Amino acid sequence: MKNIGFLSFGHWTDHPQSGTRSASDALLQAIDLAVAAEELGADGAYFRVHHFAQQYASPFPLLAAIGARTNRIEIGTGVIDMRYENPLYMAEDAGSADLISKRRLQLGISRGSPEQVIDGWRHFGFEPEDGQSDADMGRRHTERLLEVLSGEGFAQPSPNPMFPNPPGLLRIEPHSETLRDRIWWGSGSNATAVWAAKLGMNLQSSTLKDDESGKPFHVQQAEQIQLYRDAWKEAGHEREPRVSVSRSIFALTDERDWQYFGRDRYSSDQIGNIDEKTRAVFGKSYAGEPDELAKKLAEDEAIAAADTLLLTVPNQLGVEYNAHVIESILTHVAPKLGWR
Repeated sequence: MKNIGFLSFGHWTDHPQSGTRSASDALLQAIDLAVAAEELGADGAYFRVHHFAQQYASPFPLLAAIGARTNRIEIGTGVIDMRYENPLYMAEDAGSADLISKRRLQLGISRGSPEQVIDGWRHFGFEPEDGQSDADMGRRHTERLLEVLSGEGFAQPSPNPMFPNPPGLLRIEPHSETLRDRIWWGSGSNATAVWAAKLGMNLQSSTLKDDESGKPFHVQQAEQIQLYRDAWKEAGHEREPRVSVSRSIFALTDERDWQYFGRDRYSSDQIGNIDEKTRAVFGKSYAGEPDELAKKLAEDEAIAAADTLLLTVPNQLGVEYNAHVIESILTHVAPKLGWR
């Protein structure tokens, strides 16, 4: 394991027992947690994006703010739903956030997940082309984003511009030369993992995937990772790809941990349908005293196969407690898994 970071969904609830009561709370606490995680030695701060929900939505102001407050930690998403995105405007936002953070952005994107509203992307002005699905549209937006991030000019300059133009066709600005290599695809199936490899994207695999064999979740995920790496090698890309997996992991080190997550010691994989066509397997949570927890994690084949582990955090329990969760893993568990 080379990198360990956290992944926050950024929930907020206006309830007396929530430590995150508003959107403002969620965003400001995200910045504070990223700063704390960097001080603790964590490698990454990642954020989920959902539309029409009381969670993080447009991520780039948040990523830029964290980039301005931190110096070392990777800053990323896991994931942005590409069905909602204008690829050119997204390239401008991403380029700006990446340059502010001095090229620390790790941008996880995907086709998206089940939504809060019906066909929410329509409200953002997008429609699939004739004969295509919304998933096809998300992948088409992705391919266009990758083209734009290459930095090649494509727009014909005006003969009477407001400001002088460089020679040739113009590209989206600001441009970050290396961001194209730091795009990750959040894959829920073996087929889309292979597709991502062919396009030269890194791989993010979360706590659920399509149930394609009936095997335990971590075994199916490890097989997905191997298929991805085989496809990457076959495509002939020059650089080494990166692969992340997400897990809910809690070291039980004090009374609060036992109260919140003691029952997760007995967690197991679950099977469910995320839509009428897709049967999915959901990975179990991990909880236990540090030595017990390290033994459990050492048996997870996908964690062993990945180079990056993202710890999903219960953000509504507040910055102080979530920093404790991260510190407990980094201090008591991660070294037993070979981290640093």
